[in-house]
Amino acid sequence: MLELQIHPLLRFVLVRPHYPENVGAAARAMKTMGFTRLVLVKPGKMAQPGHVMAVKMAVKSLDVLEEAPVVADVASALVDVDFSYATTARRGVSGVFTARQAARDAVERAGRGERLAFVFGNEKTGLAEEDLLGAHARMRIPMAADQPSINLGQAVQVTAYELFIAALEARERDGGARE
Repeated sequence: MLELQIHPLLRFVLVRPHYPENVGAAARAMKTMGFTRLVLVKPGKMAQPGHVMAVKMAVKSLDVLEEAPVVADVASALVDVDFSYATTARRGVSGVFTARQAARDAVERAGRGERLAFVFGNEKTGLAEEDLLGAHARMRIPMAADQPSINLGQAVQVTAYELFIAALEARERDGGARE
């Protein structure tokens, strides 16, 4: 697996996920881009990492599921994080990063040794206002269609991909040294 400087410094946090398929798909999406740190905040009854459908969707990513801590609240998930990005589907809010902008910002921060988290809300309601306000920045994945949001697993995949590409670009800019 290609190891980039950002991988050990970054975690993905799923807040109150409802569907086990999304938990498994998120683990797979992360692992395809080299990320392995998943945290689950108060998952629904079915969205436990050991649920048969989570396991089924986590193709070759069972280690990510098995090592994912389950915590009671967002504060516990972010206890040692220096900077967090809360994802939102809300439109018309100023100062919101696109996924690409957030990824570039995160890679820059990781280069300074900052520990980072991308926080994703529940499939039905997204993040609560207090979770959004508690983050250092907000991120939104731009969409062409008039849809309120994309699937949780897809949102994790888009974010992980943008982080991976931004880290590769930074490595090339910094002389292509292997990390």
